[in-house]
Amino acid sequence: MPEKDLTKGSIIGNLWSFSWPITVSTTVMLMGPIIDMIWIGKLGLAEIGGVGVSGIIVSLINALIMGLFTGLRAMVARFVGAGDKKQANLVAQQALVISAVLSIILAIIGELFATQIMSIWQLAPDVITAGATYMRIELIGIFTMSFGSLAQSVMQASGDSKTPMRIIVGERILHIVLCPFLIFGWWIFPRMGVSGAALSGVIAQGIGGAILLWLLFQGKSLLKLSLRNFKFDTGIIWRMVKIGIPSALGGIHLNIGSIVFMYFISPFGTLAVDGHNIVSRVDMFVMLPAIGLGSAAGILAAQNIGAKQYDRSAKTAWISIGWLTGIMAIFSVIIWFFAGNIIGTFTSDPDLIELASTFLKIQIASYMCNGLMFVMMNVMNSVGDTLISFIIDLVTMWGIRVPLAILLPKLAGLGVYGVRWALVADTVSSAVIFIIYFRSGRWKRKKI
Repeated sequence: MPEKDLTKGSIIGNLWSFSWPITVSTTVMLMGPIIDMIWIGKLGLAEIGGVGVSGIIVSLINALIMGLFTGLRAMVARFVGAGDKKQANLVAQQALVISAVLSIILAIIGELFATQIMSIWQLAPDVITAGATYMRIELIGIFTMSFGSLAQSVMQASGDSKTPMRIIVGERILHIVLCPFLIFGWWIFPRMGVSGAALSGVIAQGIGGAILLWLLFQGKSLLKLSLRNFKFDTGIIWRMVKIGIPSALGGIHLNIGSIVFMYFISPFGTLAVDGHNIVSRVDMFVMLPAIGLGSAAGILAAQNIGAKQYDRSAKTAWISIGWLTGIMAIFSVIIWFFAGNIIGTFTSDPDLIELASTFLKIQIASYMCNGLMFVMMNVMNSVGDTLISFIIDLVTMWGIRVPLAILLPKLAGLGVYGVRWALVADTVSSAVIFIIYFRSGRWKRKKI
């Protein structure tokens, strides 16, 4: 494919041309768990509960893998920016080793301990059975997911976001079509229930991952992957893991934070829990532009650091922040005036609409900081400065969010709204700390 040097030309043009395929890819990837739950919901309450709980574990593991691939993206982007594709290929080779070893370990854990993991929550036996069945297949299927994610990460880090987008869209279409056939036993397929939901995703990911790897090895992307003269390089593996571990821990901590936050919401009743869950789903869609532009800004910044264009790297980040702040402002205005209509697409209960609409309006303060924070975090992670993001998240969650979630509902008399304001306070304080650190420029001097 024609090669485009992302360290040259229009920064805005590079950002938009590179970010929209990432946004599309992320959107269709988010559809996976939603598709599974739509069909599983027709099987029964035990299946819904089992898959929901096991999904927490699967999300934690996905966060671990994607965190480790942060090191891969950072190093590949740096080397591509420096014009050293040989070293970029060497990094990708070592990532294949990490993926293979990690996949085998997780498959063994899934096969042997899925039931024991589900039993931690003291659930009903039928819920444990359904959840363990789903988790076992998902963890064995990590093998296909990890190699597909590796290929996608290498392509994006080298500057190609369109090729993985096309494959991911096709992969998700296959998943959508195959899922009900395997769950309910339509046509020639056996009725597999929960197993069918998990298996349809694994099959689609396996085919998509195989195609992505084939394209990489055939040189159909910007970086041609080769195993010629392959040898283990423990130095590169350690550098990759050292960068990736803080990001992986950050992803796991983010999921733990969601679990802890639910602990503070749940005492206010089912209405509060449902309102929080609905707003969380709105959050996913509102943040899609931030995911696309933030990821693009991170990779472009890393390539520019590799090319020793430090000012251009910082300028890329600030331009992304400006665009995202504008986008979030537009979303915020829409939410302020149409919060009830937005919540009404999820429920017709008037009490729930009123509560969730207030939650959503409170969230506006977070949206105005989220774009800024997401860009800075992605830029720092992509250039290999991953530890600071994890530390900021750790400090603000346990030093601000949790204490305020305890105090505000009681001391300020805000009730459940105090819990939501605690989340906003966490986001705003994180954004302030990110700005201070980002402006120091230390991330530009990070050695990897």
